[in-house]
Amino acid sequence: MGYIIFGAGGHGKVVFDNLRSMGAEIIGVMDDQWPEEKWRGVPYLGGINQFDKIATNHINALYIIAIGQNSIREKIAFFFEQKGVLFGKAIHSSAVISADACIGDGTVIMANSVVNADARIGRHVIINTGTTVDHDCNVKDYVHLSPGVHLAGGVEVGSNTHIGIGACLIPQVKVGREVIIGAGGCVVHNIPDSVTAIGCPAKVISKNQ
Repeated sequence: MGYIIFGAGGHGKVVFDNLRSMGAEIIGVMDDQWPEEKWRGVPYLGGINQFDKIATNHINALYIIAIGQNSIREKIAFFFEQKGVLFGKAIHSSAVISADACIGDGTVIMANSVVNADARIGRHVIINTGTTVDHDCNVKDYVHLSPGVHLAGGVEVGSNTHIGIGACLIPQVKVGREVIIGAGGCVVHNIPDSVTAIGCPAKVISKNQ
């Protein structure tokens, strides 16, 4: 099956490279604002308002939503789900994935990342470049782990949470849903839902709207 990428921005470029490293067929890209007929050498298929036509022409396609912002990725995924599409996975060939790990549909795992034994990764998760997810972690749907994030064993990350670049989480710590952990943060205590936490050790500085 070939892949259709939704999103022609910077994150889409990295997803494109993931798929290319896998040797996957890339049918084309969807984006609401792309102005040209080609994108990175593949056809521009149209925006979301042209989905029905695109789906009719590519009935066996697998879709990857290449949008970095969690809330937008979730909205687009919901739209596609209502249309009954199938989501693929885009896992770079250099990533190391345990045979005992579980990876949800729509998830992307970038170059040089590691997912270890019995880790559970949800749907439409981004595991960015050089990130490590150790044994028995539970990363829920629509999470974004930025480049260089390190989750020690048994960490739980709630849905729609964004962990900033270079952050680290000690074993067994729990981070709630819709949380932002700032770049370089070191999470040594549980973090509740819907807050922003920064620093080392990471401390809550605000409630997210």
